Amino acid sequence: MEVKELKLLLKLLGKPDYHGTITELEPSSKTKITEVESICRKLRDRNLIECQEELIKIKLSPSGKALLKLNSTGLPLNHDESTILTACAQKPITPQIIKITPVSYRQQLVNSLIKRGLIVAATTKIKQVYLTEQGKEYLIKEYNCKGHHSVLSLDLLNNYLYFLRKFFLSTSELNCTSEKLELLPTIKQTIPTDEDILKTIIDLDRELGTDNYLPIFYLREKLQPPLSREELDASLYRLQKQDKLELSSLLVAENYSQSQINAGIPQTIGGRLFFLIVN
Repeated sequence: MEVKELKLLLKLLGKPDYHGTITELEPSSKTKITEVESICRKLRDRNLIECQEELIKIKLSPSGKALLKLNSTGLPLNHDESTILTACAQKPITPQIIKITPVSYRQQLVNSLIKRGLIVAATTKIKQVYLTEQGKEYLIKEYNCKGHHSVLSLDLLNNYLYFLRKFFLSTSELNCTSEKLELLPTIKQTIPTDEDILKTIIDLDRELGTDNYLPIFYLREKLQPPLSREELDASLYRLQKQDKLELSSLLVAENYSQSQINAGIPQTIGGRLFFLIVN
């Protein structure tokens, strides 16, 4: 691992929940933001971090180009989708120049066309960076440092030491808890099914009056535990695949706290999946 990559990871260890904006993670004050993005992409390729990217420009994919050459009356597209494909037929464009409103509807169309493989991201910009579980495991169990030159500041070293202490203390506490639990009768905890989770979404929406637009953090507060974050996310994706649920991105974040925003599901492109809509 290069020194700049290590410095970025250690800076990330100093951020709440190991999550920070890309502008907070420069290995040094002289590092350009383009180089920071390059470092992030290398670390993401190794599954050590996840990145949330902002879509800057879009362009037609080969499938989109082929589709536009067909007779327009036979296209499997609505008028607004055709408008987007035509707008980027000649060159990559920014979605903002497409005259479709509201913005949330335009973004929904763009995301749909990307998922269908008709357009692709021509340019993206990394906005947020998250340390993955694999990244944590790498820093705890696998990373070996070599060399004689001093390259780390005391602040970065402190981030690493605090991270290791937190891990080993939690492991020690977990072992103690496990020993105590062995002395207690086994209690079987019911794990909610996908249908249970769907019913919980409906009940919370009715209780909170969110008009079938339930922010995901309410569901996490209700179901984590017994479910882990990954288990709940997987269930939501299954419900979406069965057309029982839609997941909508958060576009305006000013009405929510950072912890509430972090409850959303990060996407490679676009905002976090944040609102739950029952079909």
